[in-house]
Amino acid sequence: MDFNVRKLAADAGIFFSRAVQFTEERLGQAEKTELDAHFENLLSRADCTKNWTEKIYRQTEVVLQPNPGARIEEFLYEKLDRKVPPRPTNGEILGQFMLEAAKEFGPGTPYGSTLIKVGDCQRRLGGAEREFLQTSSISFLTPLRNFLEGDWRTISKERRLLENRRLDLDACKARLKKAKTAEAKAAAVPDFQETRPRNYVLSASASAAEHEMRVAQTEFDRQAEVTRLLLEGISSTHVNHLRCLCEFVEVQAMYYSQCHNYMQELQRELGRRSPHSLEVNSHPAGSPTDPSTFLPLNSPSLLETDALQIEEVQPPASGTRKAKVLYDYDAGDSSELSLRADELITVYTVPGMDSDWLIGERGNQKGKVPVTYLELLS
Repeated sequence: MDFNVRKLAADAGIFFSRAVQFTEERLGQAEKTELDAHFENLLSRADCTKNWTEKIYRQTEVVLQPNPGARIEEFLYEKLDRKVPPRPTNGEILGQFMLEAAKEFGPGTPYGSTLIKVGDCQRRLGGAEREFLQTSSISFLTPLRNFLEGDWRTISKERRLLENRRLDLDACKARLKKAKTAEAKAAAVPDFQETRPRNYVLSASASAAEHEMRVAQTEFDRQAEVTRLLLEGISSTHVNHLRCLCEFVEVQAMYYSQCHNYMQELQRELGRRSPHSLEVNSHPAGSPTDPSTFLPLNSPSLLETDALQIEEVQPPASGTRKAKVLYDYDAGDSSELSLRADELITVYTVPGMDSDWLIGERGNQKGKVPVTYLELLS
């Protein structure tokens, strides 16, 4: 108990002395051992690396997990060294809701069948997002966190130790300077009445102070070399972070490409139905916008004559309509007609033709056009 008290008192005394010395240096009342310019550049570079790495790490966490509550939960599980329980992504939850709604509305209905297709796509998007988050965390976030919690803590510890060695060295220099000054003053005015001349005592004190200064200088140089090696390792850290950054970009590009493919596949399944097309197809048969209302009964059927070419299809005597093109459309083959948004074309259909398609004419050009890209005009 006594040893601990003495140690605590000694540590408190050292801390107080260093605080006074540090304050005097700040006020310009004490000399300070300066580091060389290269060392200062290494320190500045290390601080810059730490600051920006921390900002990039925090913001990447926000991008990958926007929910702060979820981030706090993951942080607590990590500190408790426990595995984070699996959590469905927002896309997976949305997909599950759509599939459950489809069961209620009826999978055989147009709305229910579409919900099933979209819900399945949302679930696949959610699964891709989950894989992207896991891969990004391993390949990018983990190396950044390892630097901040590992390498940087070691560097900070050695820098604090170097600062303490510098303060000790400056204190020894101050004591040596004071002893030298006192010795020189005593030598100028000797006291012959003392049995031991005062300058002899001061000389011994100066010798002891000089020895302490040499020991402090050695410890400072040794610690400066250790810290220098750690700071020079920041270059290797940059190389490692560059590799991790490239991996993160590749994973991100793969994720977005995968999502794009899923959405393209969903669009093909839905025939790229737009709100305008839903209005067109929602009219009951026999209404003015129903293409079948202006079909002549004796028109040839495309299903019955597979060999019939688009050029051979003739418009019926009655029943042609004008239509406004809503979106650009590139023909998939020679039987289709390319469209440009906002242009007007003549459309009609023939018996047996797919209800999602019409025959469109623009001048001398003729071909199949998708109904979903048109607004039929009265």
